[in-house]
Amino acid sequence: MRTQAEKGAAFRALHERAGAFVIPNPWDAGSAKLLAGLGFEALATTSAGLAYALGLPDGEATREHTLANARAIVDATGLPVSADLGNCFGDEPSACAETMRLAAAAGVVGGSVEDYTGRDADPFHSFELSVERVVAAVETARALPFPFTLTARTERPVRSDAELAEVVRRLEAFAAAGADVLFAPGLRTSEHIATVVRAVAPKPVNVIMGFGRTSFTLADLSALGVKRVSLGSSLARAAWGAVLRAAEEIRGDGTFTYTDAAISYGDMNRKMRGAS
Repeated sequence: MRTQAEKGAAFRALHERAGAFVIPNPWDAGSAKLLAGLGFEALATTSAGLAYALGLPDGEATREHTLANARAIVDATGLPVSADLGNCFGDEPSACAETMRLAAAAGVVGGSVEDYTGRDADPFHSFELSVERVVAAVETARALPFPFTLTARTERPVRSDAELAEVVRRLEAFAAAGADVLFAPGLRTSEHIATVVRAVAPKPVNVIMGFGRTSFTLADLSALGVKRVSLGSSLARAAWGAVLRAAEEIRGDGTFTYTDAAISYGDMNRKMRGAS
């Protein structure tokens, strides 16, 4: 088992080497073990995946839930883990600082701060407050005794050139404030992705796959200059989709063919023991 400092350095190095890498998002210790066994080099938590496992909609898991889930995923493997910390469980910059400190104490070597409030009436923090929140998170990250990779993300949608301009404005400011990785989940076209990559260079950019239909491959994204590809809640939703389809088959048809696609009992036990 590597130390937190060793995992932090390894995670930082992934962002510095050539080409893009995938950071999948387990939602619990078991899914983390499965992904680690496939050879992925780092993991990221998913706020939505955790919420669904708790029987909640996204955005309603507490900080205590989030940190306990992060610790379980950290303890499940020796891989570096970055935490999806949402709104950092408070609007003020001090909340971002405290959440980063607690996340580091839970064993992660990276974490995110975003500009989404979760409130329908005012869904996004102002530009000024959003930058202040990143500054506070960066200051906390830099004070840690190991490399901590801070991701700053804007949840602003990108449906027009005007919206893209605001996304770029925010990401440029987050990069200037010291964020290590920049992330805008709303990017959907190669032109928008390339624009963001150029705007914040040489800082690495994360994009998310698994939402809606897309023809991008990892090679395509790497050619656009993307450094990191996350999957959000898509793996969790794929698993829940399989459960739902199986239950619908049983309830509707009274058949059990879903087991043909299920991993065997023996294989699952072997993977939980860490065997390939």
